Amino acid sequence: MRSDLRRNGPRDVEGWLSAAPDTPRHERGPAPHDGARPRHGRAQVGEVAHAAADFVRRHHAEEELGDPAPRLAEIDTELAATGTYTHTPPELVFGARVAWRNANRCIGRLYWRSLRVRDLRHLDRAEEIAEACADHLREAAPGGRIRPLITVFAPDTPGSPGPRIWNEQLIRYAGHVQRDGHIVGDPRGAGLTGFARRLGWRGGAGTPFDVLPLIVQRVPHEPPRWFDLPPDAVLEVPLHHPELAWWSELGLRWHAVPAIANMCLEIGGICYGATPFNGWYMGTEIGARNLADTDRYNLLPYLAHRMGLDTSTDRSLWKDRALVELNRSVLHSFDRAGVTVTDHHTESQRFLSHIAREESRGRTVGADWSWIVPPISGSATPVFHRSYDTTESTPAYVHHPEAQARARGEEWTAARRPAPRHDLV
Repeated sequence: MRSDLRRNGPRDVEGWLSAAPDTPRHERGPAPHDGARPRHGRAQVGEVAHAAADFVRRHHAEEELGDPAPRLAEIDTELAATGTYTHTPPELVFGARVAWRNANRCIGRLYWRSLRVRDLRHLDRAEEIAEACADHLREAAPGGRIRPLITVFAPDTPGSPGPRIWNEQLIRYAGHVQRDGHIVGDPRGAGLTGFARRLGWRGGAGTPFDVLPLIVQRVPHEPPRWFDLPPDAVLEVPLHHPELAWWSELGLRWHAVPAIANMCLEIGGICYGATPFNGWYMGTEIGARNLADTDRYNLLPYLAHRMGLDTSTDRSLWKDRALVELNRSVLHSFDRAGVTVTDHHTESQRFLSHIAREESRGRTVGADWSWIVPPISGSATPVFHRSYDTTESTPAYVHHPEAQARARGEEWTAARRPAPRHDLV
């Protein structure tokens, strides 16, 4: 397929959305956590007690709750009896919000206090967790207005890890590996697509935008189970272009809620391994990365051909021109559909407002320059022209190696037997 495209030029977008056999499956996603922070279930009780004390003191100081000594005494008693402790609902809300505030790689932290927290630590079954994830997607996008939202399931406890969601995001598109090794769809989803098929998923319609099922594992000794998301939980935006009429015929689309599902929320020494959370998209995440990266949908050569650009030399800047039009398409289409999206210029200004607001309260804002600067027109944004403190703080959202392996469809536990299908309808 790719050799035909090189010789004759791309003929249709369906054919173009078939990636080469050797396409890598990485993108600039959250980096693996270096293991420096204690993880519950592995850390000693003393380490958990120390982390808990730091967190409780911060909570009481920032929220002006008075002397933390009584609460610290309660935690010490619970730790001595059980090896763990339970966050109160206000502690959970504060911890989840501050973890967002501390996310060095997130440019959209200005509204960290607006994060809504769904406390579902009581849910015990895989189907309940999957249903709650579908509800999360519905609640996050009422009428297309995206709201920052997190759903928190049970934490790890000594000797008993909590539930895990294998998917990197609640909504990702499948990558269907063909007999010749080409991939139809998103190469980033190829590993999990293969794993879901081994569990019994039939693979959807085989299009470039088949939504992957949720894969949920309640406890390590139970096999993971897969669940199709109900159509009403998956809000998608068809992509159009403000001037190019043929763009609408390509069948391009993207989902509206970027709900990260496999990061661990660490609060005061406790690890919550299943905490899907979302903000809203910045257009470049879709138009400059998901649909444009060479190891993802790699649309730029196809679009440049349709636009009549000279692709014989990079000096024509055909990639840049196609990239801008793809990003215009994303913003135009989300606006046309009435779905929340932001642009990289607006979000850069907001991030500087966030820094000013936090510094006025005596707090330093950590940030990773390589993530904060947008993937297009970086020097045209104010976040480009300064440096940042890279210190990481807790509470935090972190990626652990086993979570990354699961997102690639690699089994981390001994549970391997296939599981039955359960539709969420």
